[in-house]
Amino acid sequence: MRRVAFLIRFALVVAASSGIETALGDPIYVDQGRDWTTAERTDFYIRDQGSRLINLAWLQALKGRDGQPFLSDGMSRYGFLPNPGNTANLPVGFHTTGSGGSQIVGVTCSACHTRQVEVDGKAYRIDGGPAFIDFQAFLSDLDKAVGDATASEAAFAAFAAAVLQSATPTAADVDKLRQRVDAWYRRFHTFVAGTLPAVGWGLGRLDAIGIIFNRISGTDVGPPPDFLIPENMKIGDAPVRYPFLWNSPMQNQTDWAGFVLNGNRVFALARNTGQALAFGNFEPRRSFGPFFNYANSINFDGLKRLEELLLKMGPPKWPSDWPIDSKLAKDGQKIFERQCSKGCHEKKEVRALRDLFVTTWVTPVQNVGTDTRQFDELGWRVKTGALKGAGIPLIARHLEEEDYAVHMMFSAVAGAILDNKLHLGSDVGSGDGFGSSLPPNAQKAPSTSLSLSPAPVKASIAPPSSAQPPNQPESLTIEPGTLLERTLNRGEYEARVLEGIWAAAPYLHNGSVATLAELLVPPAKRMSQFKVGAKYDIKNVGLDVTQEGPTRPVTDCNDLNSGNSRCGHDYGTRLSDDEKKALLEYLKTL
Repeated sequence: MRRVAFLIRFALVVAASSGIETALGDPIYVDQGRDWTTAERTDFYIRDQGSRLINLAWLQALKGRDGQPFLSDGMSRYGFLPNPGNTANLPVGFHTTGSGGSQIVGVTCSACHTRQVEVDGKAYRIDGGPAFIDFQAFLSDLDKAVGDATASEAAFAAFAAAVLQSATPTAADVDKLRQRVDAWYRRFHTFVAGTLPAVGWGLGRLDAIGIIFNRISGTDVGPPPDFLIPENMKIGDAPVRYPFLWNSPMQNQTDWAGFVLNGNRVFALARNTGQALAFGNFEPRRSFGPFFNYANSINFDGLKRLEELLLKMGPPKWPSDWPIDSKLAKDGQKIFERQCSKGCHEKKEVRALRDLFVTTWVTPVQNVGTDTRQFDELGWRVKTGALKGAGIPLIARHLEEEDYAVHMMFSAVAGAILDNKLHLGSDVGSGDGFGSSLPPNAQKAPSTSLSLSPAPVKASIAPPSSAQPPNQPESLTIEPGTLLERTLNRGEYEARVLEGIWAAAPYLHNGSVATLAELLVPPAKRMSQFKVGAKYDIKNVGLDVTQEGPTRPVTDCNDLNSGNSRCGHDYGTRLSDDEKKALLEYLKTL
């Protein structure tokens, strides 16, 4: 009995020290409108969008860093939330496709966009909110787990016995499995080693642009059998806080840098296709002459359904059991309209010429002095490989032998959508996930050194200080000569309508400010570090900076290109203390 009690206490200590809170029982689902029902929520948690990550049987056979099965805790150690309806012990945001031993695990939107906060010992679920997950640790540990399973004949024999469900599998079956696993690991390991920074992104952040650029340019357009161009990959060192999803279909532009057009069904499909390519299979190739085939695993019906779900997902309402001063909030509304609304966060409808039948909200893209690191990634240049010469007149410019990764992404997205609409393309099989498949005639691919396994992730232990890379432009015109041509400028980010903003801490695009109260402090006086986790401070509106959890260090205005600068957005910092309190109270009501 004492041993059991000790183990329970030990488990609680480990969970607390990881910064990922222990379960508090069934969560309270925050009111997100009458259209957001249990059925919609359940669908959102598992809806397939075409992601193909890894064979389920393999994932079930892998071991975590502690020697326990990789799925033993439903991956809650990374912050993923439990999904009781999943029989494979996969968390919210993970799904399977296929049947029997060929089931493939994929990732969907809800993995990164479902939030759970803790107040007074109660858990509150906010669908579409930025998740408190450590996605980099998940990717790194998955890479290590497969590396460990293939590190020796003995290790692989144990893994093979579990996968093949036989204590004495035949040598032929083991050899065939080994070829498949090596093919998967060669691609995944190259991606992980080329993408993940030494200092982790930490809880609640991800370098989505780096991931998408590296997947398309680094793992999908090289020569067979691996289709890799490792030199195209660059370290993703510009993490951003996951954006909230409610009202996202209403924005005129989207993505933090505002470089993705939005606001109608076609642009919504493009937005979702781009993110689906991050973990989907993509095998582009020239068909004949100037024509290309953009074969992929994207589930376009699933993407359409996800957009329908987002239209039903309302912004979260401040929970009724949390205190709020209605009179003070009314005073704060006047301050908001004077200080924050016009030209920035106002709900201003516009009927864009690109779609006369849809009204969207103006989404200003402005430079307010915040961190500039993400712009450097938009300037990445890569070899275009199999996509050299690809393009769609008036939509996506033809790609040169070396081109910007952002142009490559637009060509991939436009081509995949056009193929789907015109039924020109061909679907690709799931293989074993991550675009892996055996070389022709089951011959082994040329050996690749896989010994340089990434070191364990050290999440947020030191803020990287990175000067602006040489020869980086201050502006970049993307898709020149097409209907989608526009110019991006360093340091510019979108300013969204702030409905539900109370549920989206930490703030600024890179999650460098812990609370809304702290955002009203002059940048030079903001906290240089704070704790990150699910415990919420409803007085200051944001993270409880005293909770147990990993520390997020941030840099000041002298290091604006670090990826972690807390600088900028000094609006409201000159208000009186009483005015700030009133403004915070109003922001709770949005």
